[in-house]
Amino acid sequence: MNLALVHSRARSGVRAPAVRVEVHLAGGLPAMSIVGLPEAAVREAKDRVRAAIQCAQFEFPSRRITVNLAPADLPKSGGRFDLPIALGILAASGQIPLEALAEYEFLGELGLTGELRGIDGVLPAALAAADAGRKLIVPLGNGAEAALASRSEARTARTLLEVCAMLTGHKSLPRAVALPTVRERGPDMSDVRGQSHARRALEVAAAGGHHLLLVGPPGCGKTLLASRLPGLLPEASEEEALESAAIASISGRGLDPARWRERPFRTPHHTASAVALVGGGADPRPGEISLAHNGVLFLDELPEWGRRALEVLREPLESGVVTISRAARSSEFPARFQLVAAMNPCPCGWAGDASGRCRCSPDMVLGYRARLSGPLMDRIDLHVEVPRLPPSALRPDAPPSESSQVVRERVLRARNLQASRAGKPNARLNQPETVATCRLSHSDQALLEHAIDTLQLSARSMHRILRVARTIADLADSPHIRTSHLTEAIGYRRMDRGVALQTA
Repeated sequence: MNLALVHSRARSGVRAPAVRVEVHLAGGLPAMSIVGLPEAAVREAKDRVRAAIQCAQFEFPSRRITVNLAPADLPKSGGRFDLPIALGILAASGQIPLEALAEYEFLGELGLTGELRGIDGVLPAALAAADAGRKLIVPLGNGAEAALASRSEARTARTLLEVCAMLTGHKSLPRAVALPTVRERGPDMSDVRGQSHARRALEVAAAGGHHLLLVGPPGCGKTLLASRLPGLLPEASEEEALESAAIASISGRGLDPARWRERPFRTPHHTASAVALVGGGADPRPGEISLAHNGVLFLDELPEWGRRALEVLREPLESGVVTISRAARSSEFPARFQLVAAMNPCPCGWAGDASGRCRCSPDMVLGYRARLSGPLMDRIDLHVEVPRLPPSALRPDAPPSESSQVVRERVLRARNLQASRAGKPNARLNQPETVATCRLSHSDQALLEHAIDTLQLSARSMHRILRVARTIADLADSPHIRTSHLTEAIGYRRMDRGVALQTA
């Protein structure tokens, strides 16, 4: 038999499309060619495969070898096809049984000695292999990641020789084993002194999945508060955790299988480019907003970010996905994250402080805030002022604040109400669901319309106010939105009041 077929998987965004590695041996001068849109690393596999086969004490055929990676229009990258190409050559030359390959899929880069080396994007491949009803063979270094896909049967090997021994029936390969899940106690709300208004806003944001902006002078605790949000959120479901882990797997930055159940908390620097934030590149990779999927994205010093970088957030904040389009192809990455941002009230940072140290003119304050577009601010539900604390509030013997565990219990009760009512957090309600879920009395409707008219808010802002009010009502275990819930929600539109914050 001069033809062999081996199953493998490519990487395309968060998907792992099937690839058929077809190997044909023909007469003629010895040569090896790889077709099927391979990039440089794949084309170089011929040299790695030849050395690995010879080091494993097999014979490399002195014939014309053609390797076809089908489908031909799907770009192939990386060293993930080394192992299936080597096995296809050995099967086509009759050195291993051809029929043994049918029930397996193979991934792995080969060293010159035949050692199997780890690759990225194994988790999406393991999930896809399970859906196809095949077993997956991966390098030992990828075993813990492949084992996260509990419905798949993944096995690990150290060398090409071990894989061949399994296929010939002389040895069995061990199943991939997941690492024990590590759940470390993160930053706690009890570390936050004072700031009762900001703590309340953080609880509302966690309960409804709302986006949050913290505004205050330097050193008032904005970053401290933002870092406590992940500890208030519900534990990620298995589906959510697998989605986030799959994105981390293909990002090229590595995945820690022991921490895969933790919700992401991403804190990119304000000098990051738009591509770093949303993803991109010739071979599209996920950016920070996708790495924060099902978690929190914290943007500190918000006005210092480039305008283009901030504006690309607008569509993902609404849709929960980002599409990276290139001339050759486009990739879609999930990006349903909770945005928490922090900023100073003015260029010097001290506008509105009781010390009176701010010397910024109203024009300077307006110019500073004009760096943030209206459409972007529209999409942030809660605008919260975080004032500077008096020294007495920072004493070591000051009464401790509520712990994250206490606050989290209230958040979980509110989330459970939302799940039973709409199957999603309030922040994700669409317009018809918002209208059906967030009904107001006649007097409260008039109050809302007056606030919208006075603050000149958009229809999007009005719907976001209603969703926040619904979350506040859920925290109070109230079946209806009351006047106090609505007024609190309106009060969180702090940045819609122009320069009032400077003289507050």
